Amino acid sequence: MSRPTFDLQSHSIHSDGEFRPRDVVRLAAEDGVELFALSDHDNIGGVAEALAAAEEFGLAVVPAVEITAVDDQQDDIHLLGYLVDPSDAGLLNRLEGARQERLRRSHFMAEKLERAGWSIDLEFLRLVEAEGGAVGRPHLAEALLRDPENAQRVAEAGFTNVGDVIEVLISRGKEGFVARETPTVEEAINWVHDAGGLAVYAHPMFPRGEFERQRIEAALTRYSAAGLDGVECFYTTHTEDETRFLHGLAAQLDLLTTGSADFHGLDHGRFSSFRNFDTYDLEVNLGPIDIR
Repeated sequence: MSRPTFDLQSHSIHSDGEFRPRDVVRLAAEDGVELFALSDHDNIGGVAEALAAAEEFGLAVVPAVEITAVDDQQDDIHLLGYLVDPSDAGLLNRLEGARQERLRRSHFMAEKLERAGWSIDLEFLRLVEAEGGAVGRPHLAEALLRDPENAQRVAEAGFTNVGDVIEVLISRGKEGFVARETPTVEEAINWVHDAGGLAVYAHPMFPRGEFERQRIEAALTRYSAAGLDGVECFYTTHTEDETRFLHGLAAQLDLLTTGSADFHGLDHGRFSSFRNFDTYDLEVNLGPIDIR
């Protein structure tokens, strides 16, 4: 695999990552990343620290955010906003609203899980919130795993990590799931544009995969008509066939093509390293995002 020198999605303690922004930048630089983006979920609170670390560690940092948006024709999607103004008051207010909805949703899901007999470490969720993190399903799953009252039941269910809990209990259609209500994809694109940024559809084939191709093609066409600027073709879980499929769609729709390994932390399994994705010798079109 030819490892790119750009990696345009990663996460810190301001959402569901393991490290402070400065340390994420440091680790990226140590792994040879030249063009980097910190893209916390519904949160740009770590961007200033990442930008300050850019000169120290010798790489270019693109201001970014990852917004979860709803689409009534498919599951929730993630939208990456690049080159947004991290001081934009409108964006800050909108993201605060999104985080509050995340928190309410997490509480509703916690209540559903408690009614199903699970215990939830609510103090852990309060700590995440107090530290400025965007509370989401990974935190709720960790709160369940942390509560010692669940130990026997966790063992019986075979839960070994956060992903197991999400898949079995709080993914769409499962007993603890509560759907998001806002923003729509069109609204999220406008949020990014209003803050001076470019909107990119994140990892379309994850976790959907091969069987969703027709739906993803239809979605990309709709999003492009609504102003979408790009698609994350190159991604750590995308196969060569999936990557070529997305790259072809991007060419048809005149979209930018970005990529990432989606770093969350050194102990995060699949998302634990930088530059862990392949462009398969396809043309990369980062457009204005490439600020090197």
